[in-house]
Amino acid sequence: MAVQRRRTKLLKNLLSHGILLVFVLIAVFPIWQVMNISLRPGDQLLSTSLELIPANATFENYIRLFTEREFLLWLWNSTFVSLAVTLTGVVFASMAGYGFSRFRFFGRKIGLVSLLTTQMFPATMLLLPMYIMMIHLGLINTYLGIVIVYSATALPFCIWTMKGYYDTIPTSLEEAARIDGCTHFMAFFRVILPLAAPALVITALFSFMAAWSEYLVAAQILQDSALWTLPIGLKSFESSMSTEWGMYGAASIIVMVPVVLLFLSLSRWLVSGLTLGSVKG
Repeated sequence: MAVQRRRTKLLKNLLSHGILLVFVLIAVFPIWQVMNISLRPGDQLLSTSLELIPANATFENYIRLFTEREFLLWLWNSTFVSLAVTLTGVVFASMAGYGFSRFRFFGRKIGLVSLLTTQMFPATMLLLPMYIMMIHLGLINTYLGIVIVYSATALPFCIWTMKGYYDTIPTSLEEAARIDGCTHFMAFFRVILPLAAPALVITALFSFMAAWSEYLVAAQILQDSALWTLPIGLKSFESSMSTEWGMYGAASIIVMVPVVLLFLSLSRWLVSGLTLGSVKG
């Protein structure tokens, strides 16, 4: 009987691992395909070969990417904008979320509902009013303009995330800090913020991703090629007659690397940040 149970358990484990392996292959296949395209000579998009590494593989597309195009400039622009949006999101969301969590004031519920309502509309619906606002403020074709737009679209989700996480932290910790002589701000900065590190990681990651891979808003606001971010730069590989698929694939792989490294470095914070904040609303 015990042998039968062990066999059944082994079969279940093999079946579950087999299913997971299939899904892993499905997830990895597009990445491998893009990598394959980037290593092919010329601009070959389609191939009937299933070789892991294409015949006559070359790094020519990667070399051309850095020598013939302003890829380093696009990379710098995207990094600068993404880090600015990340810093803005973390600073404002951490304070706003704390205010919504700890204080009871007139308009609190309306404010929370309003923030939630903004998430129900696609970004394309907000593009026109934001574009008009940027024109009146003279922020078209500026770093500040694109940072403001990205921050405005990312902050509602970030504030709700921080608010939900703050709700799980007992207020008695702040009261103890106040008794020990801390001001309200010192209690928030020295006690609450360190405990909210997982939520801050989620906020930073979401803010970074909102700016790193966004194309539509950037294409409308950043009209000077010296200010182009990576998505706009990659779009320049396309033309009405042809597309430089080799460099497109190479750039896509390079753009993916920082995001993957960021997820790997913050992975230990992600699970707790996404779960603990949902315990109490």
